[in-house]
Amino acid sequence: MKGKKSSKFAAWAAVVFFMGTLFPCAYSAVDGGLKQLGTFVNVLEYIKENYVEPTDTSTLVNGAIRGMVAELDDFSEYLPPKDYQELKNETRGDFGGLGIRLSKVEGFITVMSPMPGTPAFKAGVMPGDRILRVDGKDVTSMDLDAAVELMRGPVGKKVKIVMSRKNEKTGEYEELPEYTFKREKIVPEVVYYRMLEDNIGYIYLVDFSGHSTEEMQKALEDLTRQGMKALVLDLRFNPGGLLTGAAEVAKLFMGEEQMIVYTQGRKPEFYQEFRTGKTAPYPDIPLVVLLNQASASASEIVSGALQDNDRAVIVGQRSFGKASVQQVLPLSDGSGLRLTIAKYYTPKGRLIQRDYRDKSKENEGGIFPDVEVKMKAEDEVKIFMQYNNIVYVPGQALPKTDFTEKDPVLDKAVEVLKEGPEKIIAQKADMSKASQEQAEQEAGADAQKKSAPAQDK
Repeated sequence: MKGKKSSKFAAWAAVVFFMGTLFPCAYSAVDGGLKQLGTFVNVLEYIKENYVEPTDTSTLVNGAIRGMVAELDDFSEYLPPKDYQELKNETRGDFGGLGIRLSKVEGFITVMSPMPGTPAFKAGVMPGDRILRVDGKDVTSMDLDAAVELMRGPVGKKVKIVMSRKNEKTGEYEELPEYTFKREKIVPEVVYYRMLEDNIGYIYLVDFSGHSTEEMQKALEDLTRQGMKALVLDLRFNPGGLLTGAAEVAKLFMGEEQMIVYTQGRKPEFYQEFRTGKTAPYPDIPLVVLLNQASASASEIVSGALQDNDRAVIVGQRSFGKASVQQVLPLSDGSGLRLTIAKYYTPKGRLIQRDYRDKSKENEGGIFPDVEVKMKAEDEVKIFMQYNNIVYVPGQALPKTDFTEKDPVLDKAVEVLKEGPEKIIAQKADMSKASQEQAEQEAGADAQKKSAPAQDK
């Protein structure tokens, strides 16, 4: 009997902790939910007493919290103490690296290319070098992720690495003297650009990181010097990044005081508008933006803003639909709660966030292209793998990449720019005006019908 009482007390204590940790004002918010909480206590108590193996109350409660939060959407998340600490470290940018692209080749962790300006490049690490040991630990039998984790660490801290290099005469790999690297914050390439036919500039933006705008500006300036008359901005496979980066990129092309995006949640304080400044360096250049099903978040904010303000034509496929605001709250036991508090809307009020769980909302969310061009995912990957195949070699000139893969989406964008994107924008405006007039006529007819006096039969 005593065991039952203590078990019930533990269950109730767990619920009190559960409520008090997550929601300081839980009792006032529960309303009619106390009955369900009673059911929760009963289930927890029954598991504690009858499950085939002994259970830990905190493990069960953590599982309940995790399940409750996961029920909300795909982006809200309960973070146990260890995960929350890792998130804080990543946010602070405490980790550095060496600046090498790696792959598993013939069972060995192999350098594909050192990135220019990084510790590995400066030390003379060459493409094809094999990594054997990291701080004395043999990595030849490790998977790639585990080995990379050993190489990462706090910026400024040193790491010792032993590699081997192929002897061109014998064909055998020979062990090199040990390298000692000082880790640095690695700034990956986020912009690739080139000039296409008819002085059409092309920029592929990998993501929206802290230096995306700066790299975009450099690319635009160089293309302008080369005589650029129109531009293709490729956001395919761009997963997003910083909201500030998205806003700054949009400001490069949009006019004075135009809406870029706004957020809206249940609370008034979660409403926020993001607008352009007074001037833009490239307000008139003909512009086409490329999207695919992997374009998300900041990519959708930029393309939605340009589309709604009739500033660009969108070519490709409907975007992923991920544009919600998460707030991370620290909890009393060292854990954290990542909770969706608002969603992003385009200037014309279109919801960007897509609800994949609710099939009735299939046509909501994401950015729909003005000109749809469908491609198989595997064919798209081949196009972008060409950028990953760029190999930098210390002591040699920067390489040029031959783009040999067929790209019908880019071809269509070039066609649109040659014909004039303003034609498509004008057609959209005419269709929108016609739809609005039809809606107003239908609304007027309904109102007249309702106001007509009833006739006796």
